Amino acid sequence: MRVCELKQKEVINVCTCKSLGCPVDLEFDPDSGCITAIIIPVPGKICNLFGPVSEFVIPWKCITQIGEDIILVEIQEEKFLHKG
Repeated sequence: MRVCELKQKEVINVCTCKSLGCPVDLEFDPDSGCITAIIIPVPGKICNLFGPVSEFVIPWKCITQIGEDIILVEIQEEKFLHKG
């Protein structure tokens, strides 16, 4: 799977059955080259103009399944919300 394909998939939190959006970036381990997390902007902001920049940084280990159209994650959202 290519990174561009991963970024087109919708991320769903299985704990809340809520859509978190689509990944916009990935974190990599510089030593191994493996993906360590996916980064998703907090939905509902208009061009990041209103309020601080917020994003979900979801560790790769929290991904339960990757399908053709969606990525299922199991997280407690408040623990993975990072504000810039």
